[in-house]
Amino acid sequence: MQEESRELLPLRVSDIKQFMYCPRVVYFNYVLPVEKKVTRKMEHGKEKHLELDRLEKRRKLVEYGLEEGERRFHVRLQSDRLGLTGVLDLLLVTPKGYFPVEFKYSTREPGLNHKYQLAAYAVLVEEQYQVQVRAGFIYASPGKRIQVVEMTPNTRLHLKRLMGAIRRMICEERMPMAPRSRARCWDCEYRRFCGER
Repeated sequence: MQEESRELLPLRVSDIKQFMYCPRVVYFNYVLPVEKKVTRKMEHGKEKHLELDRLEKRRKLVEYGLEEGERRFHVRLQSDRLGLTGVLDLLLVTPKGYFPVEFKYSTREPGLNHKYQLAAYAVLVEEQYQVQVRAGFIYASPGKRIQVVEMTPNTRLHLKRLMGAIRRMICEERMPMAPRSRARCWDCEYRRFCGER
C-alpha cells in the first residue's frame, strides 16, 4: 500500500464496508450528497451496538482464545499515508499480539464487507502501533459467535484494490451498478434517490 498521501482522497473504514455491501451508498455520500433517511434498521443497529459494548466489558478474553491482555474500546485510528480513518470497536492488546475486534448485531454470518472492514482496521493498527496484525475477530450477537479473520497477503492486496476502486468511482463521479440482491434495497437510506426498488 505504497501510495503518496497527497494523491489520496481521504476515506473512512466504513466506506470500505459500505462499498462492498452496496457501492451506491458510497457514491451518494461523496459524489451526490443528499439528505439520507435514518431507517429503523439503522437506529436498531446503534442500540444493539451500545449493548454489545456494555456486555463486552464482562466477557473473558478466553472466548477469543487469549489468556491475558488489555481491552481498548473505541480506538480512533488514522493513516495519512493510506488516506484512511476509523474508530475501531475494540482493540485487544496481548502478549500474543494486537487483535482488532468489530461487533456486529446480526443473525447471519458476517459477510465479506465485514471482513474487509476488519482488514482496514488491521492495517491502521499496524501503522499506528508499529506492530504486525496477523488476525482479528468479528463478534456477532445474538448467539455470541466469534469469527477469526486471518490477515493474509491476498486480503491486504484486495483491500488496496478496493480503496483504489472507491477513489476512482468518486473522482470519476461514476454511479456504480446496484448490488445483485435487491433485498438490500428494501431498507436503504438512499432508496428514494437510487431508482433501484
